[in-house]
Amino acid sequence: MKASLFSVLLFTAVACAQSPVPQTTAPAPAAVNLPPDTVVATFGNGEKLTVGELKSFINAMPPQMQQNALRDRKAFVQQFALMHRLAEMAEKAKLDERSPTKESLAVNRMYLMMNAQLHETMNAISVPPADVQAFYDKNKDRFSQVKVKAIYVSFSEKPSSQPGPDGKKLLSEAEAQAKIARLRTELLGGADFVKLVKENSDDQTSAAKSGDFGTIRRADNLPDAIRKAIFALKAGEVSEPVRQPNGFYLFRAEEISAQPYAEVQGEILNELKQARFKEWMDETTRGLNLKYENEAFFGGGTGTTASR
Repeated sequence: MKASLFSVLLFTAVACAQSPVPQTTAPAPAAVNLPPDTVVATFGNGEKLTVGELKSFINAMPPQMQQNALRDRKAFVQQFALMHRLAEMAEKAKLDERSPTKESLAVNRMYLMMNAQLHETMNAISVPPADVQAFYDKNKDRFSQVKVKAIYVSFSEKPSSQPGPDGKKLLSEAEAQAKIARLRTELLGGADFVKLVKENSDDQTSAAKSGDFGTIRRADNLPDAIRKAIFALKAGEVSEPVRQPNGFYLFRAEEISAQPYAEVQGEILNELKQARFKEWMDETTRGLNLKYENEAFFGGGTGTTASR
């Protein structure tokens, strides 16, 4: 009896878990472009192994296993033939009908079929371009971005009389707070922002660019206090001092705009697909009509019904 691909894949997964493949940094050899029906090996009673069968098998494996298979293809084909033979032996002995293999196969089959259905459902979801555009138009504030300049005054928890690496006096938190407040007052009085940056900012990266802190988007990975301060500004306004673990920032909004639709179109499309997928999942879960019939089994939990 010919072993099923599922049996072989299951054996591969178990073997991989029990016998980790040695890691190697050597790149896999370049793929050989051969027709799918090209026979690369024969085994057993003359059974033929083709390029197409091997590719299908390898594509079902995790990425690291794929790389290791391609690095030593002869060893992999030998392993494939061995797995195929052992799976045949197991099926002939009807091990798939005996515990615990029977239950393991059922669990793994259910898991694979579940994932196949989820994948199929997600791929089938279609979002019209008009819906993506409408979402962008309705949520433009979410895609706002601010071009920012910044002044940064650092402090040390244990300031000493010795100067810091840049030759400047290390400030205590109170001294840094007083300095940043003074700088803000000067800015509100019309002082030149770039001049104050060059004379006072301890952020060398932005100071070298006249205080340019970059264009900040709401989705950027920033501390909440910084994001909140920046997006509360109107163009030309200077923020209140923003405390961070080792210093204080002042931000000035140079320009406020919205990310172009082309930049966020893919992000919106994915979000809408995920939302529709969730709706499908919620509807499927509600359709289970699940009832918990024996509270003793569940340890007396409070829930008695679900997914009606």
